[in-house]
Amino acid sequence: MPNPYAEAGVDTAAGDLAVELMKSAVSATHNTSVLGGVGGFAGLYDVSFLKDFERPLLATSTDGVGTKVAIAQAIDKHDTIGQDLVGMVVDDIVVVGAKPLFMTDYIACGRVVPARIADIVAGIARGCSETGTALVGGETAEHPGLLGPDDYDVAGAAVGAVEAGSQLGAHLVQDGDVVVAIASSGLHSNGYSLVRHILSSRGVGYTDSLPELGGLVGEALLEPTRLYTTPLLSLIEQHPGAVHSLSHVTGGGIAANLARVLPVGSWVEVDRSTWEPLPVFRVLASMAGTPIEDTEGTWNLGIGMFAVVSAAAASDVIASLGAAGLASWSVGTISTSARDLSGFEQGAKGVDGGAVRLVGSYAG
Repeated sequence: MPNPYAEAGVDTAAGDLAVELMKSAVSATHNTSVLGGVGGFAGLYDVSFLKDFERPLLATSTDGVGTKVAIAQAIDKHDTIGQDLVGMVVDDIVVVGAKPLFMTDYIACGRVVPARIADIVAGIARGCSETGTALVGGETAEHPGLLGPDDYDVAGAAVGAVEAGSQLGAHLVQDGDVVVAIASSGLHSNGYSLVRHILSSRGVGYTDSLPELGGLVGEALLEPTRLYTTPLLSLIEQHPGAVHSLSHVTGGGIAANLARVLPVGSWVEVDRSTWEPLPVFRVLASMAGTPIEDTEGTWNLGIGMFAVVSAAAASDVIASLGAAGLASWSVGTISTSARDLSGFEQGAKGVDGGAVRLVGSYAG
């Protein structure tokens, strides 16, 4: 008998196969708090350990990876986009000092290709394992007619926990605190609409090879997002009270994201001369015929996170991050003295935060 759903473009058998292919990768992220296996209507996570908290706070975050998926689709490489998703979601949770507990994902596609879906989920699972996050559930939805056969988008949400009174944020930041920049691995998952526009306007394809990018354009642009959760949680534990706030440099760029985690009335000048933007940023800005400074509100330019820390602990923080494999350096000092804030970025995304501007010229 004909299957009317299949005739409409939805292949449930392919979906079942995709689940089978991803099952082992998902199960590898599970710990003793995860109840049940893969395929349930809802994921179950035992939070009885929260009884040990005096006042547990749950932290949650949701995000996607934007138009970076278009590049993965263009070169048919799907095994890293999942790590990008974990970076965008889970690394927002650590910003408040919370430990991630579990994550769910959602993949919408025009056609379920089991191996492709399994590659995406395997990348999510690897990122979850690296950040100590259990991948407890997800959904793959086939949308024929709405998305092309090889099109897809990914999104996810995660939950973490932190003890009330231990959460990080602007309320802890003080005059004289040091702003420490932590290196990114590349573009991460922001500003890809601009990237795609630049390449299109120059007639550069994702399968083209550019020596200045180290090879194939698409592969260079798919450099996975660096994951910061595990080393940052260790940093917070190693240096109690030293880390006051963290900022994840994502959409909105450098100044706006830092301003969100500073208190009203504070300001900082971020010194460009303390670092050299990664080559990918210089190459793209050159292609666009744009000064690299004009991209500071779009790209991270080599800074994936900021840590605002006590001045006394700054050198130890930088050393600890280096030992964890994360290059970091001081870019400025917080001040609460009165001054004219013309030209500063003040708050962002609805947050009445501090004021930030970049000064000087980039190294290199």
